[in-house]
This record gives sequence, C-alpha cells and structure tokens, in this order.
Amino acid sequence: MRAIFSILGLLVVVALVGFLAKKQLTDVSSISVQPQDGAQVLVPKTTPGATPQQQSEQIGQQVKQSIEAAMQQQRLGAEGQ
Repeated sequence: MRAIFSILGLLVVVALVGFLAKKQLTDVSSISVQPQDGAQVLVPKTTPGATPQQQSEQIGQQVKQSIEAAMQQQRLGAEGQ
C-alpha cells in the first residue's frame, strides 16, 4: 500500500514538473515589454533555418536599430519641451 502511494506521488510530481517545463519553453518570440516611458520593446525575431551566426547578426542589427529609434524618439521629445 505504501509503495502504491509513493509511486502515485512520484507520478504527480513528474507530471507537474513536465507541465511547468512545457509552459516555460513556449515560444517567446512574440513577447513584448512595456517600459515605464511608454516605448514598446519587442524581442528580436530571426529567420527560421538560419545558421547561429546569421541569427546572432540579425538580432544584433535589430537591437541596434531599436536603440537608434529609441534615441531618436528621446531627441525629438527633448526638442519639443
């Protein structure tokens, strides 16, 4: 009887860990973060099937463009005040 409860408990724990792992590993490419200043930041997307080097270059370019756009918005906002 004790062995049956141990096995059932173990199965419940394994199922719970599997569920949480699946939830954590879902697609994060569409996550957007709303900073305090109201500007929207998107997680960079890459081309499917690209090599890791190509993906890192794409992400680097997207981050650079995002930073430049944010800097430009701040310059325009500062000029208007």
